[in-house]
Order: sequence, then C-alpha cells, then structure tokens
Amino acid sequence: MTKKTIALLQGDPAGIGPELLIKLLADKTVRERANLLVIGDPRIFAQGEATVGSTIGNVRHLSDSQELTATDLDFGDGAILHLDQNYAGIDEVPTATASAPGGASSVGSLHRSLELSRDGLIDAIVFMPFNKESMHLGGNAFNDELGYASQFFGLTTPASEFNVANGMWNGRVTSHVAMKDVPGLLSVERICDSITLAHDTLKLAGYDDPRIVVSAYNPHAGDNGLMGREEIDVIVPAVKKMKQQQVNVSGPLPADTLWLKVRDGEYDAAVTMYHDQGQIAIKLLGFDRGVSVLAGLPVAITTPAHGTAFDIAGQNKANVLPTLNAFTMAANTAERRKATDGVRASLDNAD
Repeated sequence: MTKKTIALLQGDPAGIGPELLIKLLADKTVRERANLLVIGDPRIFAQGEATVGSTIGNVRHLSDSQELTATDLDFGDGAILHLDQNYAGIDEVPTATASAPGGASSVGSLHRSLELSRDGLIDAIVFMPFNKESMHLGGNAFNDELGYASQFFGLTTPASEFNVANGMWNGRVTSHVAMKDVPGLLSVERICDSITLAHDTLKLAGYDDPRIVVSAYNPHAGDNGLMGREEIDVIVPAVKKMKQQQVNVSGPLPADTLWLKVRDGEYDAAVTMYHDQGQIAIKLLGFDRGVSVLAGLPVAITTPAHGTAFDIAGQNKANVLPTLNAFTMAANTAERRKATDGVRASLDNAD
C-alpha cells in the first residue's frame, strides 16, 4: 500500500506538545508507516529537541507557500518535511502559560493543515495538544478546534469529538457547552445524528457491526419521569428510530453503570449526553493511552486525549503512548478512507 501523508502539528509551545512531537518522530515505526509533514514554527521544533535532549535527523525544511504542490512534497530517502511558519513572539512564550503567540501558532498550523487536506496533499492530521485559552487569545472564535475545522469545510452535517481508550469509544450529543444549556440542546434529531455519526465513525475504524449504547441524561435513567423527562421525551424515541434503521444500538442506560458494560466488552461505544458524562469514565479507565478523534470531517484528525499538561511542561516527563496511539489511528483511518473511496469510485464508474 502506498504510504499516506500525515501532517503533524506541534501543539501549544508552552505545553508538552513540542517534546511529544520529537518523541513521536524518534520512533522508527512511525517514520516507516507514513510520509511525515510537520507544520509550524521551526523554533518550536528546536524547543522540543532541547527538552528531549536529542536531534531528529533527515529533516528537510520547506518555505511555506500557498502554491505548494505535490511535487514540493518530496519524501525521498525517508525524509521528514518541515513546512516552516513564522510566528511573532513565539520564542518568548513562557513555559506553562497561555499566550496569544502560542495560540496563534496552533490556529495557524491547524488552518494550513486543513488547506492542504482540502487540496489533496495530505491524508490525515495529528496534532499535539492545543490549549483552548491560548487559541482564543490567538484568534480562534470557536470553542474548540472542531468548531474551527467544521467552519473551514463549511459542514452542514454533524461533526463531533470522540474519545477512545482501551478499545472503548465515547461520542457525545453535546460537548463544550455550559451544563445549564444541555437540556435545551437534547432532541430526537440531534441524538439520532450522534448515534449515526458513532456508527459511521466506528465502521471507518474497522468495526463491521458497531455495538452502541446510549446513556440516559438523568440519574437512574429518570426513574420513569420521577427525575426528569429527557429519557421519555427524546432519548428513547431516538434509540427506537435508529433501531428501525438497523443500527445496533441499545439504551438509554444509567450513565453510572453503563461504562461497566462498555469496559467489559458488551458494547464498543457509548453515546453520552454531555462532555463529562463520558470523559470522566474514559479518562479514569484509560487516561494514559487515550485518543481524541474529530469525527464527521472530510479528513482524519486525531490527537492525544490529554491536554497540554502545563504542570510537567519542559521537563521531559510526557508519556508519548497516547500520541503514538493517535498517530496509528489516524494512519489506519486514512488508509480505510482511501480504500472506501476507491470502492465507491469503482461502483460509480460501473454505473
């Protein structure tokens, strides 16, 4: 199989992203698996090397240009390409501090990677941890990178962040919103969209018949309306509707016991109603290896599920395993996406 091209983004320079990038690139299997294109300021790359105490060999630097073509991306001799960007003040960003320059570098590298995806020059994106406060200071008008990417591609279809650890997947009906707003955002349509996205995302990840369980919103699944009507009014109808569409889905089950069944292998994925309802369980059960997947976009995008870890930034203590897992998932998804597109193209040509 032809190697896919994966863009690697350096993450917030004040966090552990720069050292994670260097540790990832030092892994021989990573370099053998895909063509690697690092996007960002070379000073951040050098910062990562200094933190880890090692130098990455065979790195070829390219001047960033809007006219970049496939011919410019020469990975001969196994070279790592570094698309050089320049961000004012990046070498003055203090460790473990949110900053506008750090956020601007994150937003800028993300934007450039999305452009390269749109132009067909890369097959997947893996980003080292971003800091949302820094990104806001640096010009991101959205709550997170998913909102930015969705706007870039002009999506009219659902997109969501999934978290994956130890084979357990978590999709969410609502994500980075205030808890007071969650009940008003729950609807049959939105829950059905989330179940569909979970089903399609897991199929793309290699699951033939994904087993999905849907979480209740209220304690004890509402106790037949005693503790709330969200289960009766929107969640049960959504599950029934998706079952009629031959999706392998169950629920709603109480959120506190649902994750025991996912952990024990009865289900592949849980669709929860809000952020912490799934994140607490996933991080407790697999924080040291978790991956976040931005699903519903036209390109595979993954990142380690942990954050910028300001408490250990610059100390060469960061565990690279979640980043390796994120890279592997991005590569696998990119390969399956290409294979699926090829099959569809063959069928279209046959018609």
